Amino acid sequence: MKVYEKIAAVTAELSKIGISKDSKNTSQGYAFRGIDAVYGALSPMLSKHGLCILPRVTDRQVIERTNKSGTALFYVTLTVEFDFVAAEDGSKHTVITVGEAMDSGDKASNKAMSAAYKYAAFQAFCIPTEGDNDADAHTHEVSATDPAVEASVEAATTIEELNNVWKSLSAEQRKTHLPIFSTRKTQLSSK
Repeated sequence: MKVYEKIAAVTAELSKIGISKDSKNTSQGYAFRGIDAVYGALSPMLSKHGLCILPRVTDRQVIERTNKSGTALFYVTLTVEFDFVAAEDGSKHTVITVGEAMDSGDKASNKAMSAAYKYAAFQAFCIPTEGDNDADAHTHEVSATDPAVEASVEAATTIEELNNVWKSLSAEQRKTHLPIFSTRKTQLSSK
């Protein structure tokens, strides 16, 4: 099986150069290695050694949250299998990672996919790191939800029960929990 020879060859090259933390998180001021740096370092080596990395998303979870300004924020968790395939003989090894990301628009899944790929590469090729934290360029502060309120919302079996839970909340709780109320109301309306 040539796949392990190919992975070892890429690892050997990357061990000499690593990938530095040249990008900067503008919100919190720390350095990180972005997905473009990973693609830039890996692409010529994968081509040179005849190794392909093919992704497959096996699970996707989305939670809609509210950021501090009250707008929607989508938190996505992907479980991704990456097949490392040797072009020479078709042998493969599968690496499974989880990617997580938040976005206020339609890019949360894309960001989560990039995170999954980045960490699959870091671990499979033992890419040298600096420091102990490798985060994305953007961070989001999410308003905390109250598990008791979430449980009450999920326990409501009619719109009337859901409205009673809503009436019992403070204005701040309503703002924080609006997305889960909206989702539950839609679920109950479709029954």
